[in-house]
Amino acid sequence: LDDFADDDARVERLAWRDIHLDPIDLPTAKLQLTLGLGSGLSRRPGDAPGRVYAVTDRGPNLFISQAIDDYGLTHLETLRGIRDAKIMPLPEIGPEIVELQVEGSSVSFVRRIPLHATSGARLHGAAPDGDDMEPLFDLSGQPLQPDPMGADTEAIAVMPDGSFFLAEEYGPSLLRADANGAVVGRWVVPGAERVMQQAGMEVRGVLPELAGQRRMNRGLEALCASPDGCWLYLGLQSGPSGADPGTTPIWKLDTASGELAGQWAYPFDAPASFLRDAARRKVGPGDPKVCEFAWAGEDRLVVLERIAHTTKLYLTDLSRLPEKRLLMSSDDHTDIGPDMEGMTILSPTEILLVSDNDFGVGRAETEFWRVSLDEPLLG
Repeated sequence: LDDFADDDARVERLAWRDIHLDPIDLPTAKLQLTLGLGSGLSRRPGDAPGRVYAVTDRGPNLFISQAIDDYGLTHLETLRGIRDAKIMPLPEIGPEIVELQVEGSSVSFVRRIPLHATSGARLHGAAPDGDDMEPLFDLSGQPLQPDPMGADTEAIAVMPDGSFFLAEEYGPSLLRADANGAVVGRWVVPGAERVMQQAGMEVRGVLPELAGQRRMNRGLEALCASPDGCWLYLGLQSGPSGADPGTTPIWKLDTASGELAGQWAYPFDAPASFLRDAARRKVGPGDPKVCEFAWAGEDRLVVLERIAHTTKLYLTDLSRLPEKRLLMSSDDHTDIGPDMEGMTILSPTEILLVSDNDFGVGRAETEFWRVSLDEPLLG
């Protein structure tokens, strides 16, 4: 698997206008929010050209110091020393699917598909019960109560019948939703069924047990499906807690049963090779992460590997790992911004990327980029 030449990849930023949400009035500033739809992308086989589906994550959140220093929430001072604590100003926003259309050099909004239980109750951004969750608080400083209806969706796979699989990193778990966003099932690691059981959906302990050993905030992040809808490929953002940080697992599951059909170790690049990140701070073995998969053939994936500012796309034949073929590095295309998380294949020679703008916190804009290659990815 030889690397593509540097000039094989051409990149173009596509026009997109973020969807504004109602701002929140806080003591010293308004918290301006936009719809953060860049956690994952997917295309359905047979859809019209350019039709794609995106997914949001759990919703906007603030570091404690950010809430105090930037927005004047001084009553949160007692929380400042709590490790990994976050403020979730609007957990009720919850995860949702967003349908989009790519046409020419622009991306347009089609519709929002909120994720909800079959009862109609919306999924939201609070975490389910568990000892290895971030401490989450509301704007008043009260802890958010654990709830099995909570999810932090990070990846999406559209199935041939229009239904969806979604990876979320709290559980971690896989959600199965119908074409209207009703979550009819949740796959978890064995032993975690009780935590999710109240959600009014079928909960099955079929995920690989190793997924339950994920690092905090480094859960199931990458997901794609085969075009026939028979197989899912999913992966942890980083290696499990206590494991070799130089690799992360990729699993192949039967979409009907959840049965494990394949398992591989994906090798990360050396941290120092992510040049834009290494220029900003000291990077180490735990920093590289996998954020997205796209199907490129039987047991062949395009993998989005990044830290924050440097994004790399690799074509990977899973049977030949640790070999992987570099398609594009944003170190060679420095107009591409940070936090690229979503990816799908638009055509045999085109890849679509999207950034996670964290719902506009910090006034970040969503970026869509089309990567064009001379050689086709798909056979």
